Amino acid sequence: MVESGELRRRYGEVFDLVDGGDFGTPAEGELSAEQIVAHLAANDELMSEATEAVLAGSPFAYYDLETIHRPQLDALTAECGGLDGLGTLLRATSQKLCALADRLGEAAETPVDTVLREGFDLDVDESLPWGRVLDLHARVHLPMHLAQLHSLRRQPHPA
Repeated sequence: MVESGELRRRYGEVFDLVDGGDFGTPAEGELSAEQIVAHLAANDELMSEATEAVLAGSPFAYYDLETIHRPQLDALTAECGGLDGLGTLLRATSQKLCALADRLGEAAETPVDTVLREGFDLDVDESLPWGRVLDLHARVHLPMHLAQLHSLRRQPHPA
């Protein structure tokens, strides 16, 4: 059985950072705060689709969006009007995902062909119980992006 409490807690940490704003420019080749939040929202939509398929008893394959192209993230950012709009979108997508996760029950054991690549921290290309994938999202994927957002926060200047 999937417990959405960890997911909700991690998303709360993301929202605290996003609501605080004041992000700097990323290092060369790194994602901006807007691109990170766009990535999370787009990924939530894919995870919700997979969860709905599991609940319906339909086969589904899940591929993490680590390799999504930056122009797609930038287009989503423009569509949402920037970081505030992306935060609103992420609230909606994460709430939907958590609500679906709460409904999984025994279906959380349903195997789903999964491809996850998160740098050196996570490399999965196999069939996993969908509940395990959601757990990896809460315990590895979201914390990784939280760390990225923390690193982008501007440090206050001493008075």
